[in-house]
This record gives sequence, C-alpha cells and structure tokens, in this order.
Amino acid sequence: MKKIALLLGVTAITNFATAQIYMAKTCEISFFSTTPVEDIAAVNKITKPMLNTATGDLQMKIVMTAFVFKKPLMQEHFNENYVESEKFPHAIFKGKINEKIDYTNDGKYKVTVTGKMTIHGVEKDKTIEGLLTVDMNKVILSSDFKLDFTEFGIVIPTLYSGVIKPVTEVKLNATLEPFKKN
Repeated sequence: MKKIALLLGVTAITNFATAQIYMAKTCEISFFSTTPVEDIAAVNKITKPMLNTATGDLQMKIVMTAFVFKKPLMQEHFNENYVESEKFPHAIFKGKINEKIDYTNDGKYKVTVTGKMTIHGVEKDKTIEGLLTVDMNKVILSSDFKLDFTEFGIVIPTLYSGVIKPVTEVKLNATLEPFKKN
C-alpha cells in the first residue's frame, strides 16, 4: 500500500512539474484598416494571454477600452458606437494549440490555434495561424490574421459603409514567461 501511495505521489509531482503555466510579460494586439478617408489603427498593450504548455490551452481576455487610437474621437466612436464597450467590455479567446510542441527545446514552430472567440457578446469558432517561438524558457507568440467585425454583430452605419471596411488586419505579439505566484 505504501508503494502505491509513493508511486501516485511521484506521478503527481512529475505531472505538476511538466504542467507549466505561462503568462504574458508583454503583449501587443493591434488592428489596422485603410480607408479612403483615413487609416484606422489601434493598439492594446494590457492583455495578458495565458498558456498551459501541458495541454496547449491558450486564453486571453481583452479589455476593449484599452485600444488606443491616434485620435481620441476615433477611440470614442469605437467604444460607444461599434463595440459598445460599456455593454461588452471584453473580447475573449479560449483555444487550444493543435500542434505538439516541445517546450524544453528552443525553436520556432508554425502553429494553429482553434477555439472560441467572443466579441460584442457573439461567440464564433475560429482557427488562427501563428508562430510560436520557444527561447530560453520564454514563449513568444505572434500572429497576423484578418477579422470580420460584422461576424460579431458589429454594425457599420450606412453613412460609413463605403468608408470603413468591416474586415481588419489584426496583429498579436506576446512574450510569455512561467507564471509564479507571489
């Protein structure tokens, strides 16, 4: 009986040691859309993606009011008229890295992450391609993808429908490090 308990204890410790949670030390999410009138660009630097290297689970909660625009009026319109940040304060992504990654070896890996993205209260299945780099106990995530805001019930007023494109280019760059409790 003692041998079984010891074996279970060693197995639990081994599983705990290999199940590593990583959290972003830095993260930048930006979007860009060119229009005939002017370019629309915004950057969010406060998102903290989390990654469980044992399961490949990746999730992030994005504060919509944290997107900063060049012009305050653009930021106001984005939050009040389009994403309705007061009603829908966060965008959420919960997914899983599809490829098996060896987090003990430095290297670059092309990955796809499949999961659920929720924006403006609407949840959609999404698969996003990206690059995952393991570098000296850090995980660097980067991705460039297109996002159609109309999929998420965000309506562009008719007055601006020829000016503002519903599809925008999104970029994500994040450096994650092992999570340590304080």
